[in-house]
Amino acid sequence: MAAVALLAVAIGLLAKRPSLLLVGALAGAYAAYPRLTAIPDPDLSIRREIDPASPADGERVSVRTTVTNEGDALADVRIVDGTPAMLSVSGGSPRRATALLPGGEATIRYELRARPGRHAFRPATVLCRDASGSVEVERSLPAADSFECEAAVPDVPLRGQSSHHPGPLVTDEGGEGIEFHSVETYQRGDPANRIDWRRYARTGELTSMEFRTERLAEVVVCVDARPASYRAAAATEPQVRGRARRRRGGRVGDALFDANHRVGLAGFGRHVCVLPARSGRDHVSRFHRRLATDPAFELDPPETARTAERDGGTVPSRLVTGDGPNGDGLGDDEVDGADGAVSVDTQLSRIRAEFGSNTQVVLITPLCDDEASRIAQRFEGGGTAVTVVSPDVTAAETAGGRLARLERANRLSVLRNAGIPVVDWASTQSLGAAMTAIEGRGR
Repeated sequence: MAAVALLAVAIGLLAKRPSLLLVGALAGAYAAYPRLTAIPDPDLSIRREIDPASPADGERVSVRTTVTNEGDALADVRIVDGTPAMLSVSGGSPRRATALLPGGEATIRYELRARPGRHAFRPATVLCRDASGSVEVERSLPAADSFECEAAVPDVPLRGQSSHHPGPLVTDEGGEGIEFHSVETYQRGDPANRIDWRRYARTGELTSMEFRTERLAEVVVCVDARPASYRAAAATEPQVRGRARRRRGGRVGDALFDANHRVGLAGFGRHVCVLPARSGRDHVSRFHRRLATDPAFELDPPETARTAERDGGTVPSRLVTGDGPNGDGLGDDEVDGADGAVSVDTQLSRIRAEFGSNTQVVLITPLCDDEASRIAQRFEGGGTAVTVVSPDVTAAETAGGRLARLERANRLSVLRNAGIPVVDWASTQSLGAAMTAIEGRGR
């Protein structure tokens, strides 16, 4: 363009043609304009709002991404939001072109279709051009935003221990049911509909068929809320540990309620919480309300856990207690010592005192210390059938993380060798898949 401008000016002067001088001037201005304007230096920030934060499978997720101009005016801004790799946009568009004044904002609204798994947003890409469009500057705006869509839990692996009320848990006892169990010699008074008439017609022998009896299970979802269990794979996840603990307990409880079992709730740590096993719509609401509001399930880790983690030490097993709004605090006779601390054994004794003879426990614990393994074995040794659901919160990026993962693997082996079923729930795996993959599930 500069060469064309010089050539037009030269011919215009030699030929004394004003029109060529004008063409050369315009071409020169066009060639010089990009060099006279400043190169864009964008200073941008991004924030993202996701609703709902924990969607169900197939639910629409509304995303609102706002880019703010913290610097000078930008004449031409092109924005492409970094949507999760495995999700498709079902409404709106994650793209926008606009101009931004200093302090101006550009908002993008679109919808995603949720699928099971944890979905992280990729950095948003911003392309800024100068007024002439000849200079482009590209920026990536990272934001550590993600959401988790959890598939429905198909089944909770319960043990054979059950009450004598009819229900969906198949036992090894013969009686009324659907699944065949055995054939017994006919006894006077046996129901006529259980007589094996084919065998009688073939052999003349009168026998009765027995089926596996289906019983109703009484299950207590027990949450390990000790300071040692407030751990996460990354320290940059604020309050994720407490929220995840509540969510896991709620999803396991919902799966049990859906199977028509009688479900209770227990928690131990800074406080003790006990909700006896019941069924019914009112009890389901009471279950979730206690899980969300009881002080035993606090979101923030206790100061003892923060201090121990900061100093590299261990977390004490004696915890300060107090009466909560639900009346679940321990009495003065259950307090060990003059410092107002309560041992974990005392809290477990309080919980076990509320169990029926056929109640079994689903213990949710990350197995971050040997005490968690001992607690599961203590329940099992006391005659209570235990199933451990253990979310894996270890990381392998550091030597300490690899050591923690190895120690946790040893605790899993100890529990399995003791005959206790363990659901090893990896961070990249859905709870339903982890439940399905459990080996040696009891019947």
